[in-house]
Amino acid sequence: MPDTVEWQADGTPFNPRFDDIYRSHSGGLEQARHVFMQGCGLPEAWAGQQQWRILETGFGLGLNFLAAWHAWREDPARPRMLHFAAIEAWPADPSDLIRSAAPYPELVPLAAELAAEWQGLLPGFHRFSFERGHVLLTLCVGDVKPMLRELRFEADSVFLDGFNPERNPEMWDVHTLQSVARLCRRGTGVATWTAMGTVKQALRQCGFIIKRAEGLAPKRHRLVGEFNPEWEPKRRVAAVAAVQPGRCVVIGAGLAGAAVAASLARRGWAVEVLDAFDAPAGGASGLPAGLLSPHVSPDDSLLSRLTRSGIRMTLQQARQLLEEGKDWAPAGVLEHRVDGSRGLPAQWPDKGEYWSRVGTPEHLARAGLPANAKAIWHTQGGWIKPASLVNAWLSQPGIQWRGGLQAAAVVQEVGQLRVLDEQGQQLAQAELVVIAAGPATAALAQVGSESARLPLQPVRGQVSWAPRAPEHQGMPAFPVNGGGSFIPALPTSDGPIWLAGASFERDDTDLAVRDADQAANLEKLRALLPGTAAQLEPDFNSATVQAWTGIRCASPDRLPLVGPVDTSRPGLLVSTAMGSRGLSFAALCGELLAASLHGEPMAVEHRVWERLEAARLRK
Repeated sequence: MPDTVEWQADGTPFNPRFDDIYRSHSGGLEQARHVFMQGCGLPEAWAGQQQWRILETGFGLGLNFLAAWHAWREDPARPRMLHFAAIEAWPADPSDLIRSAAPYPELVPLAAELAAEWQGLLPGFHRFSFERGHVLLTLCVGDVKPMLRELRFEADSVFLDGFNPERNPEMWDVHTLQSVARLCRRGTGVATWTAMGTVKQALRQCGFIIKRAEGLAPKRHRLVGEFNPEWEPKRRVAAVAAVQPGRCVVIGAGLAGAAVAASLARRGWAVEVLDAFDAPAGGASGLPAGLLSPHVSPDDSLLSRLTRSGIRMTLQQARQLLEEGKDWAPAGVLEHRVDGSRGLPAQWPDKGEYWSRVGTPEHLARAGLPANAKAIWHTQGGWIKPASLVNAWLSQPGIQWRGGLQAAAVVQEVGQLRVLDEQGQQLAQAELVVIAAGPATAALAQVGSESARLPLQPVRGQVSWAPRAPEHQGMPAFPVNGGGSFIPALPTSDGPIWLAGASFERDDTDLAVRDADQAANLEKLRALLPGTAAQLEPDFNSATVQAWTGIRCASPDRLPLVGPVDTSRPGLLVSTAMGSRGLSFAALCGELLAASLHGEPMAVEHRVWERLEAARLRK
């Protein structure tokens, strides 16, 4: 459940959990600007910078974030990227975010955008994208100490905000502030509304130079300062030296490559995308349509959490770039648990139902399934055309696409990487090369002997499809998956079609259509949707049903590979091995790769990022 906010008669928000108000009686926006923005020298401090990274220890009702976002919007000298990483153990209800901003007209539209995304906030990291990806909020839901341990970036400004130290001492103790200090560089500005002596002493103990400044009535003082210890700070990990945008070559114009290109272009890179096909999405991303459907598991596994993170980001991109009803549709997805298992965690919190919940009798009836069937309804699921998303990403400013070019090798030179074809002719040259070429990634990214090649596995898939005929009645109005999948009515220029499949054949690269796979797709459909399968069986037994085939790429642990492959070639990176979950993982992996280059807050916890780094398979 959302945290309870009690609104007092004068409009001041009060939190009964901590027996404290969220902000001063004199006004929230005034406090955000006077105490935090001015306290850290903003917006003047970020003028002309490539990026600015703010850390906040208590998000509350979000006014500090909204004030920073508004200041960024209004500033002609603003940085290209504004990052705001905030921790909040008890997220408020979206309606309280809107009510909190209501007295400030300039913040109302921003609060509405934030509230629209403020859903499904289970423990962990959540990434929200605004201003077409130039303002990024990373919300860390959980207690402050463990969340600070999962962050890995150097903040340029720190907003120390939270309820009164006497009511919420853990937020302000020296151990918490030491963790904050580990995320600071020399010169990082810090500001807080409290002037309590114990807080000032703890900050100084952690390496901050602190002074009192004039407070906002009714408080007489506040604290401002910067991180500048007399000793050399100990780092939990080596500080990331953020690179400056330059030239980049991406090999592969499928979902993975296009997502990387878009993420880097937003940060100012000049990106050249090379592909062997004559049009983007010529490989596995040419699938007519795929499903956005989170993985669920009783233990809420890493894969389950990753798919939610990735789908959140893909949905944000779809809403910004695609035409609903033509390129995608958030219709929800019913997962028929054909093995009879429950799937959801036993103690699935209320906020989890934003993502997935037990399928209702109505869902089952509309799918033609018996009332005792086990099913999960994925509220945020839907179908999407991968090629539409790929083309939308590649059309972003700063990206040049070149097709019909077969990359065969990447050669390291001083400060540069050269991409060569099979004849040894140069196709492109840049400081950074990202390989996102499906199964071909292994050979292109190889360092040293054949035994050092990334252990990527090709996975063949075949999808069955045919026009949706008028006599096809009683089919579900939404996609269904679970031991195969079914999309009942995909819009095309020639009319709606249905899709069923797909096969999953490891170590198979044959693209020829197989009758056996068509029959296998029908068998899967019989288990998934018996009534629909009975209707479509005559089509399968005739020439009506057609097929599409593609080759996907997977890793041994079923997780994507992102980032540098080997420290000896720092400018060579990969984004690959997304298996059948490219729509769930591509946008997430593109942002993770960009964040790792630029020293930004990651969209996932550090321990999760370590499970995705490409170099993990060489350890």
